[in-house]
Amino acid sequence: MGGSPVIFDLRGKRVFVAGHGGMVGAAIVRRLERENCDLVFAARRDLDLRRSDEVDRFMAQAKPDAVFVAAGKVGGIRANSTFPADFIADNVAIALNTVGAAHRCNVKKLVYLGSSCIYPRLAPQPMTPDMLLSGPLEPTNQWYAIAKIAGIKMCQAYRLQHGADFVSVMPTNLYGPGDNYHPEDSHVPAALVRRFHEAKVSGAASVAVWGTGSPQREFLAVDDLADACVFVMKCYSDLAFLNIGTGKDLAIAEFARLVAEVVGYRGKIEFDTSQPDGAPRKLLDVSRINALGWRATTPLRDGLQHMYADFLARYAAISAQTEKQPSH
Repeated sequence: MGGSPVIFDLRGKRVFVAGHGGMVGAAIVRRLERENCDLVFAARRDLDLRRSDEVDRFMAQAKPDAVFVAAGKVGGIRANSTFPADFIADNVAIALNTVGAAHRCNVKKLVYLGSSCIYPRLAPQPMTPDMLLSGPLEPTNQWYAIAKIAGIKMCQAYRLQHGADFVSVMPTNLYGPGDNYHPEDSHVPAALVRRFHEAKVSGAASVAVWGTGSPQREFLAVDDLADACVFVMKCYSDLAFLNIGTGKDLAIAEFARLVAEVVGYRGKIEFDTSQPDGAPRKLLDVSRINALGWRATTPLRDGLQHMYADFLARYAAISAQTEKQPSH
């Protein structure tokens, strides 16, 4: 935790992490276990965040003092392109219901998690919050981005109209334990971990990576993000959202080689240039949260080794689940 003064003390507070079953939510829960707060939970079967009546009922009963909104329908380029209606409708509904219910139930502090894909596709680098809505979005994930922008604006609107202490953070690309390792619908780090592992096991001579390998990406360990979210909950209150990242990026080709090294795959990496690259570069300007006293601490190789250990521990279950379920 950095050096900013605490303005919201979590000790003894009731805290709800929406999306606590996902990679980000689970990491926030792990981090909150060091805060001496009272965590409240709801299983997905008991609380559908897309239904306003269920969210209102849960919030009224649980009476949380603080809420982290880490829930959402997420996926890689293929999933976003295949299910655009699901991505925009589900994520808008989650934002509308959680933020609205938090206000109606007098939640004292809320942190809403957005995504770096909210920025224009060709935004100047590194990207600063004032670039929001300054240009066209990346077409392959615009539906998710629009929903996340709506969530940010909702938090700002409730602050302006009602004085609600609701803030937003924009994480960069994430990786870590608990990720979705689906072979087609996962994000880049998880997809590569699985692909290289299976190629290593089968003895495949080469592995195909989508795109040209030239786009630059920034990658943040999910436990670093969780620490930043708790820092923001305790130490930040303002209309402007905060970027969360490492402030450093690398080419996808270089990242793929690093993942292959961590996994122990020694075959050839080939780039499938028939597949889309996405935005050419997405580097966040993290100077504001750094100035407040927080910065990322996990080296990329160390974080990937932690992720691969998690993948190996869960691989049998992951494989069985993928075989049983359709990709949607």
